[in-house]
Amino acid sequence: MTTEILERPPRERGAPARSKLAVVDCDIHPQAAKPDELFPFLPERWRDYVRTYGGFYRQPLADTLSHPRMAPDVARADSWPPNGKPPGSDLEFMQMQHLDANNVEHGMLMPLNRGPGNQRNLEFGATLAGAVNDWQIANWVERDARLHASIVVTQEHPPFAIAEIEKRAGDRRFSQIMLPPKCLEPHGRRRYWPIYEAAVAANLPLALHVGGINGYPPTASGWPSYYIEEQHTNVQGMQGLVTSMVIEGVFEQFPTLKVVLVEGGVAWAPALKWRLDKHWRRLRSEAPHLKRLPSEYIHDHFWFTTQPLDEPDSDMDLVEAFEMVGVDRIMFSTDYPHWDFDEPRFVVGKLKLSEDKMRRIFRDNARELYGLS
Repeated sequence: MTTEILERPPRERGAPARSKLAVVDCDIHPQAAKPDELFPFLPERWRDYVRTYGGFYRQPLADTLSHPRMAPDVARADSWPPNGKPPGSDLEFMQMQHLDANNVEHGMLMPLNRGPGNQRNLEFGATLAGAVNDWQIANWVERDARLHASIVVTQEHPPFAIAEIEKRAGDRRFSQIMLPPKCLEPHGRRRYWPIYEAAVAANLPLALHVGGINGYPPTASGWPSYYIEEQHTNVQGMQGLVTSMVIEGVFEQFPTLKVVLVEGGVAWAPALKWRLDKHWRRLRSEAPHLKRLPSEYIHDHFWFTTQPLDEPDSDMDLVEAFEMVGVDRIMFSTDYPHWDFDEPRFVVGKLKLSEDKMRRIFRDNARELYGLS
């Protein structure tokens, strides 16, 4: 048996895609050009700490790329700027290759620099989060108004997270609050509720981008053998956090809280809704705090991003999945500059939807959620 894999046609290095479709990209990864680029935003004590100790994570070697396929820098082969800087670190090259070429009206920055929320030293993590937030503004947003920063916080110590949210809440250059899906406990647990309360008070959505380093095996049966197994657990992690937040009653407590699931797929959501509704009908006496079907909470409170686009053999299967999830809850994303980048013309070619629905996915849903002009 042989399986054909349809590869996307390569473009010449740096060549623009010349997309005419105006888009809001909900997943752009800015990168530091060198390890000490954050130093100007850190107090001297913590600069010395980084020089002496580096990061201290909940999993050994977590600050390295563990899979050869992800190297170098988890990046597209053509995303290295001519000046030799790492992919995603040069704004001018990003503007030419992506923002201008793909007609990006607004782009949500999702910084993965050094994982402040994954640090064991909570005080360092909180200081590092503040530095990453200042760096986003100084090096990116102030230089290109199309870009919007995410408030990076340390979720394992809510007081630090709340202080950072309150510090940035009035700054319209920040459009969301960034948390990792993998935490020490499921996201519905009450230890995280103060963060959700602060998000509601700031009128900002949460954005959970796949990843996080909690020190636990990524599967329920332990550590996997292959990269493809671990890659798939990103979906399982998203299912787990959705289930936890819904069943634990987060949205009864915070009925206006909005959550964006970034880079976690889309097509799994309908099946999760069906299964949770079935179990809730039979076991609802265990969770009397839930007043509605789990599927209703999911639709009202969660948004999904397109990348990595599910690619069934039939494009119409993908269209049907999008319709079942709700076209009003799906937003376009590229994951620039990573190797599984989805450019607009590729997604357009896969989705056989009406012009109005395409506009909603590529631009209008994000405009509405983030309050963009």
